[in-house]
Amino acid sequence: MQRQKGEMSLPVPHSPIPAMAPGEKIKAKIKKNLPVTGPQAPTIKELMRWYCLNTNTHGCRRIVVSRGRLRRLLWILFTLTAVALIFWQCALLVISFYTVSVSIKIHFQKLDFPAVTICNINPYKYSAVRDLLADLEQETRGALKTLYGFSEIKSRKRRDAESWSSVWEGTRPKFLNLVPLLAFKEGEMGKARDFLTGRKRKVSGSIIRKESDVMNVHESKEVVGFQLCSNDTSNCAVYTFSSGVNAIQEWYKLHYMNIMAQVSLEKKINMSYSAEELLVTCFFDGVSCDARNFTLFHHPMYGNCYTFNNRQNETILSTSMGGSEYGLQVILHINEEEYNPFLVSSTGAKVIIHRQDEYPFVEDVGTEIETAMATSIGMHLTESFKLSEPYSQCTEDGSDVPVENIYKAAYSLKICLHSCFQTKMVEKCGCAQYSQPLPPAANYCNYQQHPNWMYCYYQLHQAFVREELGCQSVCREACSFKEWTLTTSLAQWPSEVSEKWLLSVLTWDQGLQIKKKLNKTDLAKLLIFYKDLNQRSIMENPANSIEMLLSNFGGQLGLWMSCSIVCIIEIVEVFFIDSLSIIARQQWQKAKQWWAQRQAPPCPEAPPSPQGQDNPVLDIDDDLPTFTSALHLPPAPGTQVPGTPPPKYNTLRLERAFSNQLTDTQVPAEF
Repeated sequence: MQRQKGEMSLPVPHSPIPAMAPGEKIKAKIKKNLPVTGPQAPTIKELMRWYCLNTNTHGCRRIVVSRGRLRRLLWILFTLTAVALIFWQCALLVISFYTVSVSIKIHFQKLDFPAVTICNINPYKYSAVRDLLADLEQETRGALKTLYGFSEIKSRKRRDAESWSSVWEGTRPKFLNLVPLLAFKEGEMGKARDFLTGRKRKVSGSIIRKESDVMNVHESKEVVGFQLCSNDTSNCAVYTFSSGVNAIQEWYKLHYMNIMAQVSLEKKINMSYSAEELLVTCFFDGVSCDARNFTLFHHPMYGNCYTFNNRQNETILSTSMGGSEYGLQVILHINEEEYNPFLVSSTGAKVIIHRQDEYPFVEDVGTEIETAMATSIGMHLTESFKLSEPYSQCTEDGSDVPVENIYKAAYSLKICLHSCFQTKMVEKCGCAQYSQPLPPAANYCNYQQHPNWMYCYYQLHQAFVREELGCQSVCREACSFKEWTLTTSLAQWPSEVSEKWLLSVLTWDQGLQIKKKLNKTDLAKLLIFYKDLNQRSIMENPANSIEMLLSNFGGQLGLWMSCSIVCIIEIVEVFFIDSLSIIARQQWQKAKQWWAQRQAPPCPEAPPSPQGQDNPVLDIDDDLPTFTSALHLPPAPGTQVPGTPPPKYNTLRLERAFSNQLTDTQVPAEF
């Protein structure tokens, strides 16, 4: 087909990709030149700008659209402050998540009566242990004579009077050789006077003061103590006391434990008080009881103790009324004449109230009752329930505590501490402390088999007080426990008007057990009862939950940034997923370019061929520029872009495309 006259002949552009259609080529060019926004943005900066313009959080958008540097800077400061406050408040919510709320409930119901353990303060009858302690008592009297210059001591009728001048005649004392008693003068702590020889000698080793540093009643010019050394006498420690009474009693107690540790348990039970000797009368809840309702419990330092309501036959007694008439009432025979004068200095009994499965620590938490008095103990029961980990460090049953329970009783913090100390003593000293139960495969300490035990015991005790053994850090409190709050009151008993007949009747009742008439200083009355049947329960509950935590998070986000959890998901997507993908894409493009440059063979550079005029902007490209991209092209420097030439008006004349018209298309003439 031939071109007709008047048609313009346009140049056909050379395309580098002949296979691409013209429409697709234009789309690719537009995509290449127009800016890309959103997650597909080529740079992090453009991604952040797109996020700030499209997010629902108001502060980010104001950073982009605000005019002026000062206003933009203020919005940046406000936004960062709000973000910091959100993180701070959320961190506080997370930290305080494992907190508890305490609720107190009071129940009115029938209450189980606790176990009651009663011990005479004097562990063994003096008449039964006098032969075992004869040498120790003789040396103690000699030390008192040397210290205070007593010429003699008046013994009771049952004891033979003994002259102080003949104390150390004959055999040389052995107890003062093992642990010598020393007197220290003020300002001369390096020298001491020996009680045995009366001479001064040098004393080496650390000095541990047992006197109180809180209150000094008077300034003492001389203190009394004793020295303990290891086997090789290279390590020694001196224990001083502000009072000679305390020093003598502590010194006597050491040797007393050393002697009694070598006596069998069966013999010690026979040397102590029987239930019939200790208990005179018994009533519980208005019903008579006797020694058969008590269980023997032998304590190394308190002898035979007896526990009432110790779950015999798996039955626990209970009470349905409050008041002294519905509790436990007992009359105890103390028998002061059988007391050891150097071991105990008070008269009476010790009582401890505890759970049925709990070990009675009489020496720690016992309540002393007096003779010739009626002691009334009113009780209030409180049960405590604590939450275990992660809310607290308490333990449910002690199974997760790395300390063996040598007491075979329910776990408690006190049992754990005593078990830990006994275990450490067996490890360090090779024997166990006499005043506590024996660990498995261990023996009580005595000087014959363990000559170093006294020094070792005191050193461990000092380390335990200073929390150097690690027991306090290992042992934990029990999560649930019962506690009885006690209110004690005293009254004179028996009264003067009832003393005569009451003591006569009690003497007749105890006629088979004692061989003398009772007097009121030998007796003590004890009443233990619930003041009322109000049981108080203290329970810990979680103060927070996952639902409350999420709600608090949402409240903080809405308060400071006016956003929700969807905004958080959007932030995670943009700042982590999209940003990382852009960085990865950029690194991948760089790696591809580097690999392509490394694999491509070197080629000479072709000389540039100028096209069009001298204006470099007018270089002919493979594809014609679009309107949008052409607007972004800068003018050539120093060159004036030619304007549009005037039209040729002769080209506007209509020319007949076909000079001859076909016959079948002619229009017939009208006549």
